Amino acid sequence: MKTIRIGSGAGYSGDRIDPAVELARFGNLDYLVFECLAERTIALAHQSKSKGLSDGYDPLLEERMLAVLPECTRQGICIISNMGAANPVAAAKKTREIAQRLGLSGLRIAAVLGDDVLALLPPEARLLESGDSIQTLNGRILSANAYLGAGPIVEALRGGADVILTGRVADPSLFLAPMVYEFGWPTDDWNLMGQGTAIGHLLECAGQLTGGYFADPGYKDVSGLGHLGFPLAEVSEDGTAVFSKVEGSGGLLTRATCIEQLLYEIQDPTAYLTPDVTANFVEVEIEELAPNRIKVSGGRGLPRPATLKVSVGYNDCWVGEGQISYAGLGSLARARLAQSILAERLQPYAFEEVRFDYIGVNSIHGDDLSLPQAEPYEVRLRVACRAASSAMASMVPREVEALYTNGPSGGGGVTTTLKQTVAILSTLIPCGAVEARISYEVS
Repeated sequence: MKTIRIGSGAGYSGDRIDPAVELARFGNLDYLVFECLAERTIALAHQSKSKGLSDGYDPLLEERMLAVLPECTRQGICIISNMGAANPVAAAKKTREIAQRLGLSGLRIAAVLGDDVLALLPPEARLLESGDSIQTLNGRILSANAYLGAGPIVEALRGGADVILTGRVADPSLFLAPMVYEFGWPTDDWNLMGQGTAIGHLLECAGQLTGGYFADPGYKDVSGLGHLGFPLAEVSEDGTAVFSKVEGSGGLLTRATCIEQLLYEIQDPTAYLTPDVTANFVEVEIEELAPNRIKVSGGRGLPRPATLKVSVGYNDCWVGEGQISYAGLGSLARARLAQSILAERLQPYAFEEVRFDYIGVNSIHGDDLSLPQAEPYEVRLRVACRAASSAMASMVPREVEALYTNGPSGGGGVTTTLKQTVAILSTLIPCGAVEARISYEVS
C-alpha cells in the first residue's frame, strides 16, 4: 500500500527552527509543513503591512527557508506553509530570491490567494460572537480572511509546486492536501476526509504532540525538552497513519500525548467544522506500537459546511500597562498601598477597564480562586487599562513610574508599555463567494 511521510516543521509563527531542520535531514520526508498562523497573527501581519513595517509575510520566513530549502531540494521534499500570511505573493517572491541566493534553480513556488475577503463581506454580515452587525466595526477593521481548505493546495501540487505558500488556510487542511493529492482521495469521501483531518489536527501544533505542552513535572514527566523533536506521520492510502519522531530527539510520543492534542481546541468532537469536512473524532483509535510509534485510525466525517469561517481583525483599544516590584517584609501591604494610590489617581479617567494584579499571588485565578498562602516575600504589582486613545492610556505608565518617589518604600524595577491592541471576531461567508487563485514563481 502506498505511503507518504509528512513532517510538522512549526506549530506557530515563532516556533523553533532546528526541529524542522532535523526532520528535513533525518525524517525521510515527502512533505514538510509549517503551520504558522494563529487567530490574530494574520491581522497583525495586515496591520504591519499597512504601516509599511513589513511586507506582510511571516517574519521568520527567510530564516526558515535558508535553513531547510537546501536539504528539502536535495531530497525532493515539498514545503507547504501558511507563512504567506497577509501577502503570499511577496512571500513567494522572497522565497524565489532565497533559492537563487542558495544556487537552487528550477524551484516552482506557488502562492495561494483568495482568502482575503474583506471586499466580499456583505453589509448584513453578523458577528458570530455577539450577533451584532459587522458594521459596528466600521473604521476599525484591519482584515477579513476566510479559512480556505485543502483544494487550492492540491491544485498547486498538481501544478508541480515544490514550495506552496498560503495565507489563511484551516490548519489541518495544510496536511490533508498532500494526502488528497498523493492518494487521489475523492474530496466527497467524508470518512477519508475526516481521517485525514484527524491526522492534520494531530500534526498541526508540532511540539505539542511530542510532549511540549504535555509536560507536568511529577505527573507527566517528559525528558529532553531542550531538544524537543517535532512529529511526523507515515500515512497510508487507506487513511491510517503511524506517528513518530526522529530517533534520538527529545520529547515523548504516547497515546496520552495524542489524546490531549486530539482534544485541543475542539468544541464538539462529533462535528469539528473545517472547510473540507465536518469531522467526527469520537471513533478515532490510538494504539501504541512501540516507544514513540503511535498508530491512528478511525476518523469519520460528514459533508463540509456550506459556509466558510472568516476571521475579522480590528483595532480594539489602547492598553497602558505598568509594573513595579516590592520585596521584603510587608511587601504585600506596600503593593496594596500602591494599588490604592493608583486607583485614586486613575479614577478621574473614563477607562473602559482597569485591572490590578499581584503577580504570583492572584494574577491568574483572581482573589476568589487563588489559594490562601503565607505572606509572600516579594510581590510585583501590575496595573493595566483599556482606553479609547493612546493619550488616555499613557496615564497608567506615567502614574506607575511616579510611584518611585510618590508611593510606598522600596519600589523598584518599573516596566511600562503602551500599545494598540488587535482583536479578532468571526463571521461566515458562503463557500461559493470565495475563489482561490494560484500564482507561481520559478527560481
